[in-house]
Amino acid sequence: MAQRSTILRLASRGSALALTQSRWVAAQLERLHAGLRIELVEVKTSGDAKLGQSLQAIGGKGAFTKELEDALLEKRADFAVHSLKDLPTQLPPGLALGCTPPREDVHDVLILRQKQPANELTEDPFKLLPPGATVGSSSLRRRAQLLARRRDLRVIEFRGNVETRLRKLEEGKADATLLALAGLKRLGLMGADRALLDRFGVFVLPTRLWLPAVSQGCLGVEIRENDRALRELLAPLHDAGTFAAVECERAFLHALGAGCTAPVGALAWVPEGSEVLLEGALFAEDGSSERRAVSRGHISQPRLVGEQAARQVLAAR
Repeated sequence: MAQRSTILRLASRGSALALTQSRWVAAQLERLHAGLRIELVEVKTSGDAKLGQSLQAIGGKGAFTKELEDALLEKRADFAVHSLKDLPTQLPPGLALGCTPPREDVHDVLILRQKQPANELTEDPFKLLPPGATVGSSSLRRRAQLLARRRDLRVIEFRGNVETRLRKLEEGKADATLLALAGLKRLGLMGADRALLDRFGVFVLPTRLWLPAVSQGCLGVEIRENDRALRELLAPLHDAGTFAAVECERAFLHALGAGCTAPVGALAWVPEGSEVLLEGALFAEDGSSERRAVSRGHISQPRLVGEQAARQVLAAR
């Protein structure tokens, strides 16, 4: 790689979270490979540019990734870092997933505008919302799970990055919102200094009650398929367990014929040993029904495990 260039261009969205994630990957690569320098190339995606429209209205699939992929295909960048949950299950010809670093926390977080007393303990934080409360979320998966628990809730469109959604909440535009815990941790909002989130009621939702999105908490580093040298540079960042889990989840989503914005939840994990396990669900958008499946198989065949779970869900119709 050093013979080709000592500088590699990394395509990234321009949000604080996207830049934090991309800078982390860049720093790891520069630490691992002496003399290598990474140059960030900020790219504005259609999902970022059209905040006034729902993700479904602007096409959903690839809303936060297509322009980054265009930069790779046009050789304006050498690789791109995505929140893997945003990346469609089918990549454009000529592109490939170069590595998946270790997964961050998979949980969603319910954030209430009203700060709760320190001694307020509940196994169901949704009970703290008043009747008819407004919850801001643009995710069909979150909307479906919310309405399945509380039919009286009013779910409104809530687009924007983490900072924007927290500001909207603080301004009283909703009584609550939902965010991925991984993003809050990466932004330093759930660490020792919780100054921002300490103004809200914050509840981590257990996966036994609330399924995350496919690939939630994972980064995906996308490269040109024939770039073997770059794949070798990325190899030390790759986590085999994370890759098996997300391959399983993405296969589940793909076999359902669904996209990144569909009301689908899934979580795969690799316990000690040689198995991969998956729990997945397809929800009705209005929360009126859900179809769940559990599947397991050998870690060497994660896609097969995901496809088996999808067949169970589809057979339950």
